[in-house]
Amino acid sequence: KTIRRFGGDLLQCNEEFGPVFVQEPDDAIFPLHSEEKKVMMSCEARGNPAPAYSWFINGTEVDIEAVYRYSLIDGNLIITNASETADYGRYQCKAENSYGTVLSRDALLQFTYLGSFSGRTRGGVSVREGQGVVLMCTPPPHSPEIIYTWVFNEFPSFVAEDSRRFISQVTGNLYVSKVQPSDVGSYICLVKNTVTNARVLSPPTPLTLRTDGIMGEYEPKIEVHFPQSVLAARGVTVSLECFALGNPVPTITWRKMNGNIPKKARLRKSQAVLEIPNVQLEDSGTYECKAENPRGGTAFKGHIQIYTFPQWISTINDSQLDSGDQLHWECKATGIPRPTYRWLRNGELITPQSRVEMVNGELIIQKVQQADSGMYQCVAENKYGAIYCSAELTILASPPVFSLKPVRLIATLGKDVLLECKPRASPKPRVTWRRGDRRIHPSRRIMLLRNNTLRIINSSRSDEGDYVCRAENQFGSAEMTAMLRVKEAMHVELSPCKVEVTVGESVVLSCKVSHDPSLDVAFQWLLNQQPLNFQQEGGHFEYIQRQSSTVDLMIRSILLQHAGKYSCRAQTSADTLFAEAEVLVRGPPGPPGVVIVEEITDTTATLSWSGGVDNHSPISSYNLQARSPFSLGWQTLRTDPEPVTGDMESAMAVDLNPWVDYEFRVVASNAIGTGDPSAPSRGVRTKEAVPSVAPANVSGGNGRRHELVTSWEPVSEEFQNGEGFGYIVAFRANGTRGWKEKMVTSADSTTYKYRDETFPPLTPFEVKVGVYNNKGDGPFSGVVTVYSAEGEPRDAPSEVKASSISSKEIKVTWRQINPGPGRPRGYEVSYRKDSEQEESGKKKKTAGNETSMVLTGLEGNSVYVITVRGFNSIGQGPASTANTAKTKKDPPVQPPANLMWIQEGTNVSLNWEPVKSKDNESDVIGYKVLLSQEGRVHHQVMRTITPSAVLSLPEGGTYIIEVRAVSEGGEGATSSQVRVLTSSGKTDTEPKSN
Repeated sequence: KTIRRFGGDLLQCNEEFGPVFVQEPDDAIFPLHSEEKKVMMSCEARGNPAPAYSWFINGTEVDIEAVYRYSLIDGNLIITNASETADYGRYQCKAENSYGTVLSRDALLQFTYLGSFSGRTRGGVSVREGQGVVLMCTPPPHSPEIIYTWVFNEFPSFVAEDSRRFISQVTGNLYVSKVQPSDVGSYICLVKNTVTNARVLSPPTPLTLRTDGIMGEYEPKIEVHFPQSVLAARGVTVSLECFALGNPVPTITWRKMNGNIPKKARLRKSQAVLEIPNVQLEDSGTYECKAENPRGGTAFKGHIQIYTFPQWISTINDSQLDSGDQLHWECKATGIPRPTYRWLRNGELITPQSRVEMVNGELIIQKVQQADSGMYQCVAENKYGAIYCSAELTILASPPVFSLKPVRLIATLGKDVLLECKPRASPKPRVTWRRGDRRIHPSRRIMLLRNNTLRIINSSRSDEGDYVCRAENQFGSAEMTAMLRVKEAMHVELSPCKVEVTVGESVVLSCKVSHDPSLDVAFQWLLNQQPLNFQQEGGHFEYIQRQSSTVDLMIRSILLQHAGKYSCRAQTSADTLFAEAEVLVRGPPGPPGVVIVEEITDTTATLSWSGGVDNHSPISSYNLQARSPFSLGWQTLRTDPEPVTGDMESAMAVDLNPWVDYEFRVVASNAIGTGDPSAPSRGVRTKEAVPSVAPANVSGGNGRRHELVTSWEPVSEEFQNGEGFGYIVAFRANGTRGWKEKMVTSADSTTYKYRDETFPPLTPFEVKVGVYNNKGDGPFSGVVTVYSAEGEPRDAPSEVKASSISSKEIKVTWRQINPGPGRPRGYEVSYRKDSEQEESGKKKKTAGNETSMVLTGLEGNSVYVITVRGFNSIGQGPASTANTAKTKKDPPVQPPANLMWIQEGTNVSLNWEPVKSKDNESDVIGYKVLLSQEGRVHHQVMRTITPSAVLSLPEGGTYIIEVRAVSEGGEGATSSQVRVLTSSGKTDTEPKSN
């Protein structure tokens, strides 16, 4: 069998122990109508040997073999064809092995189901208008709780809850405080299972109005209220219902007696439900709901009492005791009501005995014996639940055993020697020492310490020899021999003992040892008592062994962090000694201390700080730096005084911008270099001041008629210097004396428009733009000349001519207007048929200052009236005198017909019937022949005045030929297509006529 524990230590990897739960059963709700007919209650424990499992239902052990519906998979209990009558109850798992037994917490198995309403027809309810009514739901059998809603007349039209109508989630009934004619109809109670979401509907209940009058007003009557005593677990949501019948409809109010309703509480359903989430002990107390209307009021009081499940404060741990020791375990738990305790050993209840005492969660067993070993459980419980904690008690019993024998010790001459005797045994053994055959008796120089260690003071050569420790108890005895040798003392010297170097330099420390030549010596280097890791120090440290008794430490390119106390540790099998040297490293200063802003003005900040470490080179000067939202990183500041010397710890930063957020820091320098900056100060804002920067790039012009438009670049927020920043636009007509000033209150503005009907277009003005804020007016920009907006064109275009191009096009030309205060930006051509009204005409604008335009999309053989006028951004000028032009007749509608062709190689001869124009069509003046290769857009065009043509085709490919008549009115309709195939001199086989 594997040995377990021995004297508190493990003798092997395969440790054996009693069962400990990994998973215990949880409360479960199983749907009765589920397709899966199996329920599984989980249980798993670890232990060595592996635990065996059994189960209890309602305190009775289950015979897995006898009941075919039960089976075990590992520790899990599987119930087949589960039913509420046979399987509802509390389940508990037991796990046991050769070291003991433990019981799990118990878990409740419930079953969820929802029956059907009785199919019996429900009687109608008849009430007077204004009377209150209660419609009963009478739900079917169900588990667990269900949610109630009511359907009005037909699904899915649901009854809306308000101050007049309420559905209780306790009874399921529908309460109407005051019936109205609109309430007449059929009512169906709908219930929903909260676990399975299954729904069932009740038979309808008709509600009708009586005809013997209307109900008068009456005082409220509370029909729905919560219990007089409400028990709730801490942490759940408590819902209190209160609803009254009455006419007029009563108002519901809530209060807590002797206290305030919790702030987290919520009122639902027109105040008929008080909901308290995550209820705590302080929420307990008496609550009152009051129902009132003009006829009177009534109230109901009930008490909320909070309970809590037991919760562990402290539990028990595995213990190993020697036979005869006292066991003292204590477990503590909180809970309301206060929990009581019981103790189990291997799943059985422990009862008080002469050696066993149990008081308030404490278990005391005097003089433990081997039979007391096993698995113990403390159970804390109140009427709402029980919790379990477990631990294993192991009773140790073994003869003395020494793990090391014999032991060789080398001592240093003149030093004290300790010879240890540490047997493993239970109970503790009696120990004696002897040297050779003689028992050692304590003296002034040789002492036996409490832990059985032998101490020899001021050792000498005569102390060399073999020392034997003997241990024995009732189970047996054992001996251990310690062989002592005494050697010469060792001496260590480290040089230099103090050295000062500058960052980047190198230094060598040398460690020399004198020792007994029969012993080997080992060295170790430490920095500030921590061993040096030569691989992780970036090549700065090198270990150099010069002789067997001398080693050097080379420090190359020393850094500030390499300063400190270096130790050389020399060790032999007899002794360990240290020698220490101090290395000081000079370098740039460390960061100064916290920077404090002592005083702030509009352009200065008085700063103070504390000096940082100087790293063994005096600080010569300080540099003050600042950053703001407008700076690129940290900027060096001008100071007063300047420079700031190393003996100073305050100075004034000057030339700051007003009304800007700054952070400050300080950098120290010494003869070695400049150090790291201090941490930034807290952010501060300089005081406000009058603006000092005027707007740049003042200009203007354009705009609408009679407007003077002034523009500028806005002043950056960095230079606005205070709240209420804005601009002052000053202007005067050239040659006048007084300035007219206008305020622009937006700091982001870039333009100002001034309108005055009296000044003519393009009037020159002197303009300047200034700045101001709440502190006062700042400077103005330089004066620039800006012209007011121009006017619309004054003159009409001259020499307007219109001529017909085709049946759909007329070309119009004119002479450009002379430039003036109303320079045209383009021209607009208006045109209409002579037979049309003026308002039905069309207009077309030029893209720029062109002096011609082709009107398209016109009707053939029609007279058009045409005028031209100039326009710009201000408006339009006068129209020219009207001109007329007549479009040409439309081209012939008849296409060329009877196309015939002869192909000889790559030449094709074409002819067709001439096209004859009708009276309303333009005369034919020729023909256009179009040749294109199939699949390409590109056309070759040939013109002829006769109804025939000869074409030369390149070799290879299919070609398409079309013919159109040409007239003054444009091109006529296209003929049918001729397709000609040429391929390396071969003629096609298509017909030669079409």
